[in-house]
Amino acid sequence: MLRRITAVLAIVTAIGGTTAVRADATTPTYREYVALGDSWSADVFTTFPPTTQYTPFDCAQSATDYPHQIAALLHIGTFRDATCGSATTVEMTQPQSLPLGGTNAPQFDRLTATTDLVTLGIGGNDIGLAGAVGSCLNLLPPPLGTSCQATFTAGGDQLSTAVTATAPKIATVLRQIRTRAPHARILLVNYLNGIPADGIGCWPIVPIWNVDVAYLQAKFVQMNAMLAAVAQANHVQLVDTYTPTLGHDVCQAPTVRYAEGLIPISLNPIGLAFPFHPNGAGAEAQTQAVYAAIQHP
Repeated sequence: MLRRITAVLAIVTAIGGTTAVRADATTPTYREYVALGDSWSADVFTTFPPTTQYTPFDCAQSATDYPHQIAALLHIGTFRDATCGSATTVEMTQPQSLPLGGTNAPQFDRLTATTDLVTLGIGGNDIGLAGAVGSCLNLLPPPLGTSCQATFTAGGDQLSTAVTATAPKIATVLRQIRTRAPHARILLVNYLNGIPADGIGCWPIVPIWNVDVAYLQAKFVQMNAMLAAVAQANHVQLVDTYTPTLGHDVCQAPTVRYAEGLIPISLNPIGLAFPFHPNGAGAEAQTQAVYAAIQHP
């Protein structure tokens, strides 16, 4: 799928937006910032072509992802953005083989003993939420198809089980960050609101039945609750990007939504967005939330 989307995006010229966030003189200062995470931290394809300064092309990392914007706002002297599409907790310590032949080095390779700021956005791919959304697509209205909720809950809720199983993996990642960067301030970033919070979808614009929209939203909320619990248990600051982005899901108007549906073109601002991922405005909203959290330890 990434190859097909890349081919589409290659013929599109993005008009980049600029962040509305401005630096504050009272903000803490940091010298060495490392960003770790998956596609929702890399904000894949919100700028095209992807930046290859820190990761291979097929990580699809955007030059305007929230880590880049935070590094600019904080005037970071040493910045390394390891975020990469499709990353899981495994890729923190293992190389990631990418769909176009590239390899992203273990993300922890960017950490050093002098790293003093780390952001981490991970967990969605361990749970399998991206694949779950794809399997919930129904081009025909009910009952002419199969509910993904029925599939995922047959014999027990598979996604709920995956959420529970992912918690100790993230806790281990946080402990490992502390070992490699013992003086770093660590921020665990949750996932912004991409699914209608009321569980009511917008079929056929986003071809997912309402029953399945409600199910996916419940799993999304469960995932963010798990991240909050892991952060608290491990004495790490949680950055809540979900609450301030409510009302900006994929079913909102094109100039309102912070995440896009199936079509990889965004009008907020005019540019690109990988399907069911943050658009440029979503990246800016993430930046605002992370920057506010940095200002208030």
